[in-house]
Amino acid sequence: MAENKSEIIAGAVVVAVALGFVLYAGKLTGASAGTDSYELTASFRSADGITVGTDVRLAGVKVGRVTSMALDPATYRAGTTISVAKTIEVPDDSALAISSEGLLGGNYVEILPGGSPMYFEPGDQIEFTQGSISLVSLLMKFVGGDDSDKAAAE
Repeated sequence: MAENKSEIIAGAVVVAVALGFVLYAGKLTGASAGTDSYELTASFRSADGITVGTDVRLAGVKVGRVTSMALDPATYRAGTTISVAKTIEVPDDSALAISSEGLLGGNYVEILPGGSPMYFEPGDQIEFTQGSISLVSLLMKFVGGDDSDKAAAE
């Protein structure tokens, strides 16, 4: 009987620790159900490096996350939906850019605020976007040069 009690207690401890990890992971990824946010949409020419769950930052501070991404077959652009905390009012002339944390870091979506006194409403579309820049293509331009530059110099 004493063995059964110790096994039950050990099992309860394991379940409690596992539940704690699940709650911590949900909080870390922003998947908690109690967050108040609103959604905005945007269309990127290139959305390399971001996925659902990627951070949305304003002045380096996380204010939301990417909630969905899909290819628009009519425009061949990446349609993206982001959620932003309700406490953050985004001016309606703001832009979104896909930025990098560094050479080896990941990408995130950056809100570049405008100066308009009007703000986006839930469900609005952000028109001004800047897609991700391929580091490989930049290096190729730097290392290999561009043939049009050589022709213009002659």
